[in-house]
Amino acid sequence: MRIRGLMFMWGYLVQELKVLNSLSRPSSLSDPRSSRWSVFSKMKNASFSTLRSYSTELQPQISTDLLKIMEQRLSAIEHRSAYLQDLMNQPAASPAEYSTANKEFRQLRRSMDLINELRAKQKEMNGLKTLLAECREDKAMCNMAAEELSEALEEEKRLQQLLLKSLLPKDDADERDCILEVRAGTGGEEASLFAMDIFKMYERYSQKKGWRFEVVDIMESDLKGYKEASGSISGADVYGLLKFESGVHRVQRVPATEKSGRVHTSAVSVAILPQADEVDVQLRNEDLKIDTYRSGGSGGQHANTTNSAVRMTHIPSGLTVSIQDERSQHMNKAKALKVLCAKLYEIERIRLHTSRSKLRSEQIGSGDRSERIRTYNFPQGRVTDHRVGITHYSINDMMQGESLDVFIDALLLQQEIDAVASFSSLK
Repeated sequence: MRIRGLMFMWGYLVQELKVLNSLSRPSSLSDPRSSRWSVFSKMKNASFSTLRSYSTELQPQISTDLLKIMEQRLSAIEHRSAYLQDLMNQPAASPAEYSTANKEFRQLRRSMDLINELRAKQKEMNGLKTLLAECREDKAMCNMAAEELSEALEEEKRLQQLLLKSLLPKDDADERDCILEVRAGTGGEEASLFAMDIFKMYERYSQKKGWRFEVVDIMESDLKGYKEASGSISGADVYGLLKFESGVHRVQRVPATEKSGRVHTSAVSVAILPQADEVDVQLRNEDLKIDTYRSGGSGGQHANTTNSAVRMTHIPSGLTVSIQDERSQHMNKAKALKVLCAKLYEIERIRLHTSRSKLRSEQIGSGDRSERIRTYNFPQGRVTDHRVGITHYSINDMMQGESLDVFIDALLLQQEIDAVASFSSLK
């Protein structure tokens, strides 16, 4: 199976990386390890390229057992769709029954379109097989039928891949925009400086992807690092691509404040929250406490002259959001409300989908901001993701937002492989 081959390649890559991580990078071409570094570097880059191509469109060779399970699911969808259509055609159906049935029927429509296309293709293949059996004397006809059958077989596999992906568990929030929150952790001023670097890394990555990145709020440190920073990212499937960035990002480097050249270890926490629509979170005015105050920090003549900063508290949950990025109190209120809604929506999502997120929690991490997910080692020029065991030796490109796809693609690939494994284990 292609999945098995991919996982073998991945396992070999990880094993080699662990060996190389235990060694220092060769200092020159005369070093006997340099040839291994050179060869492995090329192999590693090719492997990452393969990971990216697979994660964009995962196409495992579907096993016979998995096909049997799929066929059971497809038959169940066909029967359910027929039942719903019959129910909607019943004159005695109440408006509530019709509305409920119609909603479920529309949700099944995408799968039904693929199923109908698959059934038509399988019918065509049966006809071609019959033709091959009946026209053995006519070589020209046999060759033509065999060619068409081969093409039909490839199309059948493609439709099966699409149907398999449509049957896998989905996160309804994947298509949403997101709120990015970065907070300095252990490490004092160095943590604040790294928080700024991480925040700008996501900003550059967003620009590279053609997304809209809007700074929501920044709280600076004494050295102009970021104690806390938040931003709004809008674009296609933003949350689905960035959701596994949540967690603790650790940095190992010589701080700008370090005079003796010692390497320090600091950390920042990153949270990726799906943005909520108005229908997702119902906020009553009586549940909100809004305080205004004069903004602090740098800002020239406009700082500390008006009560433009806003602190918004959701009384039932105790959640508080403070925004002072804009000069307008009205704009700060709007930003605070957006962040507060995202936080409340995420709390509700976690409450409702704890069991559904169990697989992700066990396989590639919970996405919880308390989990250490990645290490950025500047002296060695490497970035390591601890969930998938991948190390990338291009830390400067990473901080410029150029190489983040290496990890995002690997994490999404792992998620999809886990989902296929979970699907095939269901009876």
